[in-house]
Amino acid sequence: MDPLGLSRQMLPAELIRFKQTGKVITVLTAWDSLSSALVEAAGADVILVGDSLGMVALGHPTTLPVTLEQMLHHTQAVGRGLYLPINKQPLVVCDLPFLSYQCGEDKAVAAAGSLLKNSCAAGVKLEGAEPEILAVIERLVRMGIPVMGHLGLTPQAVHRLGYRKQAEDQQSQIKLLKQAVDLQQVGCFALVIEHVPECIGSRLKKELQIPVIGIGAGDDCDGQVRVTADLIGLTSKQPPFSQPLVPGRKLFIEALASWVKEQHRSGENPTKEASQQAPD
Repeated sequence: MDPLGLSRQMLPAELIRFKQTGKVITVLTAWDSLSSALVEAAGADVILVGDSLGMVALGHPTTLPVTLEQMLHHTQAVGRGLYLPINKQPLVVCDLPFLSYQCGEDKAVAAAGSLLKNSCAAGVKLEGAEPEILAVIERLVRMGIPVMGHLGLTPQAVHRLGYRKQAEDQQSQIKLLKQAVDLQQVGCFALVIEHVPECIGSRLKKELQIPVIGIGAGDDCDGQVRVTADLIGLTSKQPPFSQPLVPGRKLFIEALASWVKEQHRSGENPTKEASQQAPD
């Protein structure tokens, strides 16, 4: 509730209230105005402008090439696709891309601050919980920048971890559980947990006070996040934990191919026909 009676967008900390009241949190990605309009109309609580757009929209094989400038550009486009009154719009969170926060606290504050200052984003997401990352998150939070954490399969660490399932042995599970607590202690308002055993997502949901948002972490989380392009079947290959709801790629290709064939049938040589019908 806004004590001043002013319309404003949802605050990231309100996701904690969702957890406390048992409301399941729904998060979908968007990368431009068209996708954000669809996600907003679908009723998602949160729009994540993920650096997955590097693969979905820009054609890169990983998320690593995505720049801060590109993330800002796409987040601004996402904002232009939102049409509901601001107090009814989804919360927008933007990924900090590779090397925008790993090179020190000052650079991270400048990067995150630029996104919040120049776009509709009200929070940022970053990966990992190494001591250096924890120091960055603590600094960001102190500077008034809300932070969502991300553990498990962290795509920016693809060259070290690959895209395989994480935390499958006891030692790595103990480490992940400790990292999750560390992220909560330094001030994260929510935690994404990706491609880990279901027992990890369920345990974190019970032990953390902040929302645990799963993707390939089982159903017993406080919420779920998915890459929208995966759900609507636009990508040529989906991860095992995110099967398409509709065969979008196939449907769209067939529809477009039908239109192309129809044009070929109905206008084999329209220039010649038009010249024959033209008056002398």
